[in-house]
Amino acid sequence: MLDYAALWLCLDDIGLGSWRATLEPLLRARLHDETHGDFAKWRRAVEDLCTTTDDDLERRRELLLLLSPWRKGPFDIGGVNIDSEWRSSFKWDRLKDAVAPLEGRNVLDVGCGNGYYALRMCGAGARCVIGIDPTLLYVMQFIAVQHFIAEKRAHVLPLRLQELPGDAHAFDTVFSMGVLYHQRSPIDHLHRLGKTLRPGGQLVLETIFVPGEESYACTPGDRYARMPNVWLLPTIPELTTWLRRSGYRDIDIVDQSLTTTEEQRSSDWMRFESLAEALDPDDQTRTIEGWPAPRRVIVLAKVP
Repeated sequence: MLDYAALWLCLDDIGLGSWRATLEPLLRARLHDETHGDFAKWRRAVEDLCTTTDDDLERRRELLLLLSPWRKGPFDIGGVNIDSEWRSSFKWDRLKDAVAPLEGRNVLDVGCGNGYYALRMCGAGARCVIGIDPTLLYVMQFIAVQHFIAEKRAHVLPLRLQELPGDAHAFDTVFSMGVLYHQRSPIDHLHRLGKTLRPGGQLVLETIFVPGEESYACTPGDRYARMPNVWLLPTIPELTTWLRRSGYRDIDIVDQSLTTTEEQRSSDWMRFESLAEALDPDDQTRTIEGWPAPRRVIVLAKVP
């Protein structure tokens, strides 16, 4: 289902052809009916999508809904508008003019979800974008999107960062957006990201922070904004300390924003609880657990 030929060409082009021996058996094992209880359903939905025509948009919509929840988007797929939970274009607009121009650059997108940003990166001129995300549903969503878009420069693989073979030092730009706070060891994550970058390459980091002028991080006891796997929420001074200690330089805070229910909300394509249900109904500046409401920062940094 993945376009393996295009993937191997991309890896060869950026000097990572040796990865194929490790990645091919791993990817083929992951994309197998027995990997996940719903995988066979998702595979059939994608296969049936490939047979739909523009005269049968309702059937196309039904099949795309079988791949719900759609967290990132929106997409216009073969005439069907996918109104995802996140209006991801908001985040893209906050960062697109701040990052180093992507024209001709090789990009790694860690925690890429269904590839929305990878496709925007290609639209900005990236030479090749490798997206990795362990969630199989998001990979299947990307495969469905690719049937209609056919962007040969973008790839979404069911992998974690630590599963990439060795220290690549091959990418010009690495994105890690909405990932750091899910890491038990954010310092290890920053180190691994740095080892994927060529000398002088740029890290684009987007994460949740807590307000404060001092250098410290908070650890939610159980959940944060209803999310169970949030480990550390730093202040911006603490985050910049993590980056410096991890070997980054030229650290630049380019955006701070409060996440709103205009940007993140439930829809027909993601019918579960979203940000509105995660905020205190009597005080929208706090989460339901009493923490500061989600604020996100975009940081640029380089490796020497």
